[in-house]
Amino acid sequence: MPNQETQFTHFEPYPIKEGEEYMNDAQKDHFRRILNAWKQELMEEVDRTVNHLQEEATNFADPSDRASQEEEFSLELRTRDRERKLINKISKAMETIDDDDYGYCAACGVEIGVRRLEARPTATLCIDCKTLAEIKEKQLGI
Repeated sequence: MPNQETQFTHFEPYPIKEGEEYMNDAQKDHFRRILNAWKQELMEEVDRTVNHLQEEATNFADPSDRASQEEEFSLELRTRDRERKLINKISKAMETIDDDDYGYCAACGVEIGVRRLEARPTATLCIDCKTLAEIKEKQLGI
């Protein structure tokens, strides 16, 4: 199964021009395309899972075969749940594009940066605020 974080790598990096305004229309369109493609891939994976679960649902007589199948289904459903949450994050990111808030740190308001957003299009924190948040998490044992 492909890694969630690398599924959306089928895009050309945005050609940043010197002196270009941050999050101009071209950049917003670039990220809309990335987010839409990523969301579409995740939705297709959901459809494949539903089909797989329907096709593979067999009532095995052997308890170990049944347990193996249930464990496989359970793992697949947990993965889909994580992807469902990711789809929600993608939708929220797309809303922030429409609201002209995309690309700015939710904590301090600075520009997150085009390359960081290409690496993680759902990022809401700049690298400094994200680092601080991770340090706090480690200190609190979260």
